[in-house]
Amino acid sequence: MSIEETRDKILLAMLPHVAFDGWTRRSLGAGVAAAGFPPEMALRAFPNGMEDVICHWSIYSDRRMLEGMERLNLDAMRVRDRIAAGVRLRIEVNKPYREAVRRALSFLALPLNAAIAARNTYNTVDAIWYAAGDTSTDFNFYTKRGLLVPVYVSTVLYWLGDESEDYAATWAYLDRRIDDVMKIPKIQARIQDAIGAFVPSLTSRRRGRGFRRRRTA
Repeated sequence: MSIEETRDKILLAMLPHVAFDGWTRRSLGAGVAAAGFPPEMALRAFPNGMEDVICHWSIYSDRRMLEGMERLNLDAMRVRDRIAAGVRLRIEVNKPYREAVRRALSFLALPLNAAIAARNTYNTVDAIWYAAGDTSTDFNFYTKRGLLVPVYVSTVLYWLGDESEDYAATWAYLDRRIDDVMKIPKIQARIQDAIGAFVPSLTSRRRGRGFRRRRTA
């Protein structure tokens, strides 16, 4: 069994305990025992404790999300629908562990864990864009991911408080947020067109004024 498989097994055995004991060494110990490993495996699999466990949970969840996206007919979907599917799948992966997600967010909200939260979130939105077929390498690469971060994070937060049937309200919220984001490139394009039309005219007027000053000097 590889170290990744060992971590997966411990994580899945640990998650039910997190709902009661939080992201603690007690939960980790319970997960190690439930997975059938000796106590020392906790340190061998996750030498940095909860930081390693939560990072691996994010990696595991991203992997499951990508597996789900591979089963979709992405070629027949619009880009915004691919992105929505990715966010939804990423959330649904942990539907049985909603309390563990809530406790993880509290853990990651601590100032000392800000870097972990940022790294995990970036890796998730990057995986979603990659699975959606994004091949950009210029500034758009970072813009797309930057725009998706608040969509993903706010949707997770909405989902944690959603009591609607099958989380219908969450998916409606997700669609609205993505619609808002998809408008941004169009707005930026209109601004760029306006600037593009204005700058040559302004430059021409400045040159004209400079020419007249030289003639009268």
